[in-house]
Amino acid sequence: MLGMCRGRRKFVAASLALIFIPALTWLYLSSANFTVKPLPLSPLDPQSSVLIGAAAEHQDLELQLRDAEEHNHALRREISLPPRVPTHSSHHGNSRQGNQLHTHSTEEGTGDSEAKKGVASGNSSDCVPQPVVNKCETIHIAIVCAGYNASRDVVTLVKSVLFHRRNPLHFHFITDSIARKILADLFHTWMVPAVHVNFYDADELKSEVSWIPNKHYSGIYGLMKLVLTKTLPSDLQKVIVLDTDITFATDIAELWVVFHKFKGQQVLGLVENQSDWYLGNLWKNHRPWPALGRGFNTGVILLLLDRLRKLKWEQMWRLTAERELMSMLSTSLADQDIFNAVIKQNPFLVHQLPCFWNVQLSDHTRSEKCYKDVSDLKVIHWNSPKKLRVKNKHVEFFRNLYLTFLEYDGNLLRRELFGCPSETDHNSENTSDARGHLPAVPAIRSGL
Repeated sequence: MLGMCRGRRKFVAASLALIFIPALTWLYLSSANFTVKPLPLSPLDPQSSVLIGAAAEHQDLELQLRDAEEHNHALRREISLPPRVPTHSSHHGNSRQGNQLHTHSTEEGTGDSEAKKGVASGNSSDCVPQPVVNKCETIHIAIVCAGYNASRDVVTLVKSVLFHRRNPLHFHFITDSIARKILADLFHTWMVPAVHVNFYDADELKSEVSWIPNKHYSGIYGLMKLVLTKTLPSDLQKVIVLDTDITFATDIAELWVVFHKFKGQQVLGLVENQSDWYLGNLWKNHRPWPALGRGFNTGVILLLLDRLRKLKWEQMWRLTAERELMSMLSTSLADQDIFNAVIKQNPFLVHQLPCFWNVQLSDHTRSEKCYKDVSDLKVIHWNSPKKLRVKNKHVEFFRNLYLTFLEYDGNLLRRELFGCPSETDHNSENTSDARGHLPAVPAIRSGL
């Protein structure tokens, strides 16, 4: 009995072996179609190095993408602050940079609050039609110039203006005899069309301002911008007034169009002063003339002459100067002190220009807050007595810009204004009038 049981077990085992062995063989052969990659056992294994290289490449790509995203984010943030201004008159200019645009208020300052105001105004101008300058409209420019050094500076200024301009220009120079001779000879040698020059004798104006003590290095000539409403022709309605130590980096028509933005009784267009001078904290016992906030710099002025005459500007500034001189005794910054004292009493007179229209390179300047890139600059003002030797971290760029126009060949400025009638001989017959205006130089012969 026991033997029979053992025999059955052997039979069952043999039967199962016969069944499962073919089945396992078939499974093994069918699985041969699938490949299983062995796991790398060593970092030196070729397959392992491929995986590591792929991982490193993926990580580098992620880093590059992250850098690109951060760069794009920074660009978007920068663009949101200073939207660019077209080179022609559709001027988003009041919003070129946050720090530049300051809407008029009774308190002025620099910093984040101004940036927010600038951005808000800039964004709102995108859908608003901007004023334009007619391509043949004459732009009037007034400059006080006396002596050899000022004449050299003004030649560089004129070159920078002519280089960028697309409109006819009319220069009004208030000069002494030295500057008149230099500039007259210069303009007579030039061949630039659609440019006119008038000279006004500064000696005839000295009595108007000689009663004002002035400590500024510009001397008595630094006060003569106060009397332009009386000096310039009575039919001239508006003018851009420039210091001689100015360099333009854009078309002056972009500044001329800002006149269209004046509202109400605004008659003066000025850029905020870019130092703490009028805050009175530059040194102990520093006592500046009264000013609205930081005050305004008069290196670039937009004057609405017709409105100023109606407001009796002559009487206004004289009364203000007489009152302040009783305690201040003299001016420190020439006409700028008196302009600021008038604005302090009459803040409605001023239209504040974006700061890039007068980037001031004074000894205590804060102008670096005004621009983030050289493309933002429109007017450079060398308003330090040190001029090109002033200390500024970007002074090399500014100096190169100035030297470019100093050495620029004026023959390259001889280009016609297409679509505008030629006025080459139009101004050649002007004669002196009762105010001592000297004959105009025959329309510009230029070629410095």
